[in-house]
Amino acid sequence: MKIVDLTIPLGIGTPPWPTYEPLQIKYFKRLAPNGANGQVVTHSNHLGTHLDGEIHFYTPGKDIAELDFDFLHGPGAIVDLSDAAGDYDIYTSKMVEERVDVQEGDILLIHTGYHRYGWDQPIADEIRYMVKHPGPDREFAEWCKDKKLKWLGVDCGSADHPMNTIIRTWMPRQAKEAQAHFQAKYKKSIEEVFTDDKYQLMHIEMFP
Repeated sequence: MKIVDLTIPLGIGTPPWPTYEPLQIKYFKRLAPNGANGQVVTHSNHLGTHLDGEIHFYTPGKDIAELDFDFLHGPGAIVDLSDAAGDYDIYTSKMVEERVDVQEGDILLIHTGYHRYGWDQPIADEIRYMVKHPGPDREFAEWCKDKKLKWLGVDCGSADHPMNTIIRTWMPRQAKEAQAHFQAKYKKSIEEVFTDDKYQLMHIEMFP
């Protein structure tokens, strides 16, 4: 069996999801006078490579400890969209199915290529990694549900398009860029593509 580590390095430089607590390390005791070194490590649960539990968006939902191990592994597909989706772009189920065979119940990993802007990379760009990465629209989310995907993973800031999250409000300059991009490429405004009833749909609507 070949095991591939897909996690990003974790350290004090790892950017958390915006407004979440970063990783912090401090000494609470030292050799002098305590006879031993001791440290406290704190961080929020939205830092580095992670899996969202239902409870993250649904109060009575399951936490990670309640998930069956069988849910976390199984057959899957990896799709490389790095040459097809750039800053603020939308990716679709058609783009996925043209490149890889996705079966019902699969795990799907989406390679956008935006991992290269991660904090530990030579061309690190935190804004591009978190705020400008491509993402899906309503059609893609419905396709995921129809396929009954176990879960999906991405190599960027979120499984949702950044302009379908609170980032649109927090980053007005980038939202203005994205608006111009949508109008030029899709002939629609952000508000037309991401309506209020489908806000952050890849997180809120994916749970059974």
